[in-house]
Amino acid sequence: MNAESLPLFPLASTLLPGGWLDLRIFETRYLDLIRDCSRQGTGFGVVLIREGRDTDAASSIHELGCEARIIDFSTLPDGLLGIRVEGERRFRIRDSRIEANGLRVAAIDWLPAGPRMPVPAEYAVLATLLERLAEHGDAQLAAADKSRFDDADWVSWRITERLPLAEDEKQQALAQDDPNQRLQWILEQLPRFQAE
Repeated sequence: MNAESLPLFPLASTLLPGGWLDLRIFETRYLDLIRDCSRQGTGFGVVLIREGRDTDAASSIHELGCEARIIDFSTLPDGLLGIRVEGERRFRIRDSRIEANGLRVAAIDWLPAGPRMPVPAEYAVLATLLERLAEHGDAQLAAADKSRFDDADWVSWRITERLPLAEDEKQQALAQDDPNQRLQWILEQLPRFQAE
């Protein structure tokens, strides 16, 4: 299997497949990255920083990330470029290098997408929770096709995003291939967030 090359955008946030993330772009290396991705119709990789800062090219990053596709641009109140990206495919980094401009580029392997399967009955409460959030103003959920609420993979990603989990926990979910195992893990976390 040949590795593909993917420019990386290390962050202190985890992007999940199908998820939205708003970014402020101000560093030259990332302005160039966004320009190139827009011209070529390609994406870039978002990876969670393990140690260091997002402005530090030598920061330590997790080896598993998510491809980001630009879906919207805006000028922010401070005059900087704002973009909204949507998560697509998961990938694993084989190795990476730092370009002359400070941009990190990785050789990656794409990971398989979760299988399309209905939400099992024992996890239906999670799909119902997402439907209620859609009814109460969650823009991404409200815009989703109704069939998505019975897609175990999609439901597991959307619930993971919306729970107040630590970024390392979201990264743990990102590494999980099986949607049903991810849904089970989410159910096990819910008692932590229930009001006393």
